[in-house]
This record gives sequence, C-alpha cells and structure tokens, in this order.
Amino acid sequence: MYVCLCKAVTDKAIRQQVEAGACSMRELKQTLGVGTQCGKCVCQASDILDSALSKHSSQQRIPVLMINNSRPAA
Repeated sequence: MYVCLCKAVTDKAIRQQVEAGACSMRELKQTLGVGTQCGKCVCQASDILDSALSKHSSQQRIPVLMINNSRPAA
C-alpha cells in the first residue's frame, strides 16, 4: 500500500530499506524521500519502520561474546 503519496513510497519499499540496513526515519527520508513533502505520512511510515525493525531483529541471531568473570588472583 502507498504510505507516502507525494513520493510514491510503499510499505514494501520501507521494509526493503530496513532489510538493506535502514534503522531510522532520517535514513528513510534520505533514501526514499518519505516525509519530505507534506509530512502526513510520517506517523504511518514510522509505525511501519518500527514494525519492520522488530521483525528484522527477531529474525537475526546476534552473536554473544562470553566473558570470563573469574576474579584475579590475590
């Protein structure tokens, strides 16, 4: 569906940008132009961004660094 009529930006395009690494409205504004004209789309675009980021982060496994918590010898 179209989110930004001024720049013809769809929800799919926003999700694709998240997959490509976008993680803020600032990045979406720079890459897609969403929210740069009348601004009526900003709330909906932000909601889609948040949803896509949540889904994207839950699908990725984040490596965990294990640290040895042993105490130094006295």
